[in-house]
Amino acid sequence: MQSPLDFFARAARTSPSAAAANVEFAAGHKNMLQLIELRWIAVIGQVTTIAVAILLFGIALPLVHMLQVLSCLIAFNIASHLRWHERRPVSNGEMFMAILVDVSSLTVLLYLSGGTTNPFAFLYLLQVIVSAVLLEVLWTWSIVVITITCMAGLAAFAEPLPLPFDHERGIGSLYVQGLLVCFALNAGLLVLFVSRISNNVRDKATQLAALRQSATEEEHIVRMGLLASGAAHELGTPLSTVSVILGDWKRMPAFRDDAELLGELTEMQTQLKRCKSIVSGILLSAGEARGESAERTTVRGFLDGLVERWQASRPVRTFTYNNRIADDWPVASDSALRQTVDNLLDNALEASPDWVCFDAHIDERTLVLSVLDRGPGFASSMLAQFGKPYQSTKGKPGGGLGLFLAVNVVRKLGGTVTATNRPEGGAVVMLRLPMSAIELEEELNDAEP
Repeated sequence: MQSPLDFFARAARTSPSAAAANVEFAAGHKNMLQLIELRWIAVIGQVTTIAVAILLFGIALPLVHMLQVLSCLIAFNIASHLRWHERRPVSNGEMFMAILVDVSSLTVLLYLSGGTTNPFAFLYLLQVIVSAVLLEVLWTWSIVVITITCMAGLAAFAEPLPLPFDHERGIGSLYVQGLLVCFALNAGLLVLFVSRISNNVRDKATQLAALRQSATEEEHIVRMGLLASGAAHELGTPLSTVSVILGDWKRMPAFRDDAELLGELTEMQTQLKRCKSIVSGILLSAGEARGESAERTTVRGFLDGLVERWQASRPVRTFTYNNRIADDWPVASDSALRQTVDNLLDNALEASPDWVCFDAHIDERTLVLSVLDRGPGFASSMLAQFGKPYQSTKGKPGGGLGLFLAVNVVRKLGGTVTATNRPEGGAVVMLRLPMSAIELEEELNDAEP
């Protein structure tokens, strides 16, 4: 099992551009699905228009050839749906080719139905606007040039549609009616399509902002981890020196014969051992002294030992410990996780010196640890920024870093930490950690029949 700082170091080596690229790919995939849906709407509209033109207005159109074009477009859209149904990156070139197929099919249909004299020739504008939304600038200008070329070719080679150009009739003119229908189609489809694309863009911006925030937090963690490891090395020698001096003092007659002084020396040694334990835990989390980090235990034993050590060194008046774990899973004792729980308990004790509760149970292979207190609870602003660095009500320099590190240690192990205020007063901080992050798989495998 890797220590949390191993995760932090690996995260620091991972390029943030990879995560940003994943967001870009996801947005491109959504946009391609929107384009496929828009093509289905276009097919339905074209079939309806052809049917109305032939059956209602009696306009002679090459029905067989037009249906062949629509059949090819339907087949292409089915193939596109099958290809892009799975989540995969979509490049600008692939998006360009998809729009080019739409432009080509529209050009052939217009060629068979009057060219530029067909009022639906202005559907080219829909293709141009869609490309401006979806494609990069160079690809968009390519679509502009292609559509202009298609319009010019239709004007030069397509046979005019046998419609009376009786514009003096106003809205009674069949051509003007066609223009109105074309305008309505363009406007409706653009509103529908562009609004959905805008939602995709907003989602992408939100995800990128979250990635940038996560990258900033990872940098904080790595820097503080390196600083803590260096400080632990520097503190090791003076702590050992103080330990030796205290041991010598206890053997001196002046201290040995004075019960009060001897008790104070014993308390000093106890606190010194706690300091050395913290230093050792920092070094273990930083990946040093690896041989000591592979201590095997069980989840109940791990939590019982943690609670016993914490309660013995803290001035808590009433401490309630509910260990409701039925199956005693084999796990590896993780110093960083132990320090994380200690930190949560210390925060609860500071907020509620009279009563702290620690509850533990397993819910569907997830270890759930809850720390409850009867303090003033969290302010709404603190709940909104829970786990962010330098968010604290204590007013001390660097406040909030302990909780920030606790949240990120758990997050790196695949878990979550949430905080809420209790209706009866006080707060509860809940830590949820998958058992797979700390369990010993080899022991589990040995136990299988």
